[in-house]
Amino acid sequence: MKKQTASCLSLVVLASVFLFSCRKDPQLILEDEIVVQPGPSTPVKGFYLVNEGNMNMNRASLDFMDLQTGVYRRNIYNQANPTVVKGLGDVGNDVGVYGSKLYVVVNISNKVEVMDVKTGKRISQINITNCRYITFHKGKAYVSAYLGTVGDPSAPSGIVAEIDTTSLTEIRRINVGRQPEEMAVVREKLYVANSGGYTPSNYERTVSIIDLNSFQVVNKIDVGVNLHRLKADKYGDLYVTSRGDYYDIPSKLFVIDTKTEKVKKTFDIGVSNLVIDDNSAYFYSSEFSYITGGYVIKYGIIDVKNEVLTDKKFITDGTDKDITIPYGIAVNPYTKDVFITDAKDYVSPGTLYSFDPAGKKRYEVATGDIPAHFAFVY
Repeated sequence: MKKQTASCLSLVVLASVFLFSCRKDPQLILEDEIVVQPGPSTPVKGFYLVNEGNMNMNRASLDFMDLQTGVYRRNIYNQANPTVVKGLGDVGNDVGVYGSKLYVVVNISNKVEVMDVKTGKRISQINITNCRYITFHKGKAYVSAYLGTVGDPSAPSGIVAEIDTTSLTEIRRINVGRQPEEMAVVREKLYVANSGGYTPSNYERTVSIIDLNSFQVVNKIDVGVNLHRLKADKYGDLYVTSRGDYYDIPSKLFVIDTKTEKVKKTFDIGVSNLVIDDNSAYFYSSEFSYITGGYVIKYGIIDVKNEVLTDKKFITDGTDKDITIPYGIAVNPYTKDVFITDAKDYVSPGTLYSFDPAGKKRYEVATGDIPAHFAFVY
């Protein structure tokens, strides 16, 4: 159940209210370890996995997978920071590693939590209202934020905040579209996907372009309604997802040429999340429809060099039938192993799956609630 708004906000709110009324305030869970399967020695030591946790439950949590020893550590934040009230917070929405620091964007708690990447110990907290996603460039972190109260249709235009990664203070901020989501940097420009998710009758449909030297919006690209994911490939193109309106307008994937700043191609496929590794964009779709009340689950690989949907599969052993709701995806750039998370019912521990390059399952392990966001550690 993604805390977000834009996706299935009404379902999220209803589920959250029900769960909040039926469950007592949870106790912070201490760290535990599970030995799964060690991997080969590569520059990638492991990865952090942020579990979003149920809205209004302060159940966001942080796990770490040591790929070299095969040890999976759950709930490491609470163990490393026992005096922090309410743990990591309410709804972990993104994670990133930059230099010696680990950054976790905690949406409903209105903060970016900054930790030591080796220990998980808190270094600082940066307060940003209704923050969403984070990316990095030349010593700066860029955080998108909705601003306003969650779900408020009168919320102001969103912003991108520029954070100095040394002082961990906000330097500048700039207005973008309503309810901005993911971002990417290409040639000294920051591209921001705007969703307008708080106003389903009037979704946003643009990508804002920020010149990072002047820190001004220099253009907007008309793309499609209710934008969300935005990833850059090595050729300077952007892959941007549109969630549609969950009724009549279907989800689509758009390719933007950053040289011309125009949409150059449209894939008529629903993409909930994707990760680009070399020439391949691995994606899954868990597309929801208010008409059917259900999800359509799909997996696939796009050749980003030739911009074509391939017939390749990254799950080939039938394990995809065991995954209820795919919710996070990552690819090890050295081994080409693919990691997929399953949010299951959104209120109980999820599952992390590891697949080898042939699509065969290496292992699975229980995670926190709603496992979603990856950050590799080198």
